[in-house]
Amino acid sequence: MTHQLNRHHFIAKPLADVFPFFQKPENLATITPPWLNFVVLSALPVQMAPGTRIDYSIRILGIRLRWTSLITVYDPPNLFLDEQVKGPYALWRHKHVFTPQDNGVLVEDEVTYALPFGLLGEVTNALYVRWALKAIFDYREKMIRELLG
Repeated sequence: MTHQLNRHHFIAKPLADVFPFFQKPENLATITPPWLNFVVLSALPVQMAPGTRIDYSIRILGIRLRWTSLITVYDPPNLFLDEQVKGPYALWRHKHVFTPQDNGVLVEDEVTYALPFGLLGEVTNALYVRWALKAIFDYREKMIRELLG
């Protein structure tokens, strides 16, 4: 079963400042909660383009996991899409959309995900994953506001 997480927030900066921040994987480490112990393993800087692979590691419930994302769509400065090719999810597709508005940019995150292990994965989602993803994206929004205003 697939699940959806949709978040959006407004950043009072020009698109020319906002998009470059989000396309750098090293900034993802800055806006990810410390409890995930997120580490970019790919050589930096990463040149974003369709087909770019980005390797990193995270810690979930004390277990270190490697994660590889593939950039499948890259349309600067409007959007990019990363999809997990290796990691803890059966499916992870994260679309980042940037829409210029008066005095800033609306940033939208559209995450489609599914967990492995059938019913056990669904129970895990209900008891932990849904809450954890909300906490991760709440933290990201807080850090983005601190860093970008």
